[in-house]
Amino acid sequence: MSPPSPRRPFRNAGAFRPTTLAVALALCLGASAPLRAQAPAPVTEAAPAATAVQPSGLDAPLFYQLLVGEMELRSGEPGTAFQLLLDAARRTRDPALFRRSVEIALQARAGAQALEATRAWRIALPVDPEAMRFEAQLLVALNRPAEAVVPLRALLSASTGDERGGLIASLPGLLLRGSNRQEAATLVQDLLGPYLEAPPTAAAARTALARVWLGAGDNARALEEATKAQAADPGAPGPALVAMDLLPGLPAAEAVVQRYLTQPDAQEAVRLAYVRLLVNAQRHGEAAAQLERLTRSTPDRPGPWLSLGALQVELKQSQAAQQSLQRYLQLVESAPDSEDLRAERTQAWLLMAQAAEQRGDLAGAEGWLSRIADPQQALTVQLRRAMLKAREGDVRSARAMVRQVPERNDDDVRAKLLAEAQVLREVKRWRDAAEVLAAANKRFPDNPDLLYEQAMMEEKLERNEAMERLLKRVIELKPDHQHAYNALGYSLADRNQRLPEAKALIEKALSMAPGDPFITDSLGWVEFRLGNRQEALRLLRQAYTARPDVEIAAHLGEVLWVEGQADEARRVLRDARAKEPDNEVLREAVRRLKIDL
Repeated sequence: MSPPSPRRPFRNAGAFRPTTLAVALALCLGASAPLRAQAPAPVTEAAPAATAVQPSGLDAPLFYQLLVGEMELRSGEPGTAFQLLLDAARRTRDPALFRRSVEIALQARAGAQALEATRAWRIALPVDPEAMRFEAQLLVALNRPAEAVVPLRALLSASTGDERGGLIASLPGLLLRGSNRQEAATLVQDLLGPYLEAPPTAAAARTALARVWLGAGDNARALEEATKAQAADPGAPGPALVAMDLLPGLPAAEAVVQRYLTQPDAQEAVRLAYVRLLVNAQRHGEAAAQLERLTRSTPDRPGPWLSLGALQVELKQSQAAQQSLQRYLQLVESAPDSEDLRAERTQAWLLMAQAAEQRGDLAGAEGWLSRIADPQQALTVQLRRAMLKAREGDVRSARAMVRQVPERNDDDVRAKLLAEAQVLREVKRWRDAAEVLAAANKRFPDNPDLLYEQAMMEEKLERNEAMERLLKRVIELKPDHQHAYNALGYSLADRNQRLPEAKALIEKALSMAPGDPFITDSLGWVEFRLGNRQEALRLLRQAYTARPDVEIAAHLGEVLWVEGQADEARRVLRDARAKEPDNEVLREAVRRLKIDL
């Protein structure tokens, strides 16, 4: 063997983490195939059969070369180590040695040398899939994605079955790492051309294209490919997952998700992801419908029952919520104790208390609250108890209960002030609530949440100038506060003032939270005020379907009544009255229109 080559450290080699000598030798001795094959020992008829022994091809010169290479690496000379290992790999055509030389170059952050080793590997072993994969990954890392097409095409051609499907699915993640995502999308389109129509690969290839166009920012093209992928295989979850990533900005993508969820074997994880998306969009009614389907298909899983109960409380479906939450508590009754389970059970008790309170069962609500001993929930529990006390008429004691909760920091102080205002708002003590919030804003100036809550109280007191001033300050402090835009726009629309300005504010809010039913309701209401009744009806139906809230129902009922659809108007208003008979917006609409329900 020739002596080791002169030391040629990598340019800008940087720090690396050398392996131990023992591990290095194990890598050398553990080559994936023997370097030299010898004939097996003959087996006589009298002797039992024995497994042929394959001696290692690691002769003394090679062992010495590898040992020196690893020692050079340990002594801080990765350039020399790389050359020794790569030379050994070329002579032996051993994949393990090629891999080791690539590792050394990567540890030293020498991308060009790593690519040199990988290409030498490809020359020595042209059909080795690991060599192809390494070369493609390195070329992308070096921001040369166009050159990665050659090894990737070879790798796709050499793969079969599930392996090819997995490789296709990995292409977007690999090529989108580069700086030019549009180029990456074009490269994937070119690579997958032969696989877009063949039934075994069509869905995976179209889904990968959808994913890469999504990454490149071409959402319309991403949706087109996701739709084609679903047509190729309606039961594949990939197109639905891409479509969810396109929401809420591209509403048409939701059809892909909904079609997938009609499949009998639709994955539970996809349905739950869709539920989260619906909840984030305030579309609680639709989210509850998805969870109801899930509880029917997997009735013994506790998690969906808890989530369903929470949504039913939010929707004021107190009886249904009680049944869902009781089912959850039954399912976890004998489950092993854990921190997560204790937190979930506490949440279930809080929700049971709210459901009981909605039914007017104040004693039952207190019974559920009494089970909770978690100090992290102290303010929440005390707030619920204060609500019960206020509803019984003892507002002074209710306020005192909130004030008695210990304070650890400023966040606790702010939370207590908001809680006290919430208690007062619950019993329509608007002036007192406004005073609490005004004092809070003096103590914590320019807090968007406190300013917003004070603005809502000023609106209740019909101090509209103060409300507008506060909401504009919220927008100034937090330009993406969609609720402030919506509140200001709705207030103007409800007073039939500055309607073009009101519409612009509400549309701004809706652009920040597409599909939000409350903001959609506001837009429908301003369209009604502008005289665009058909558009108002469309928007209000959309909002009510997503969230059958009582105030949305009051607006929808009024527009239906004015449009001459009296029977549907009465049905919507009756359903709303059954949920909240004392709702002011609802009662005012019925009184003003003189509707006999």
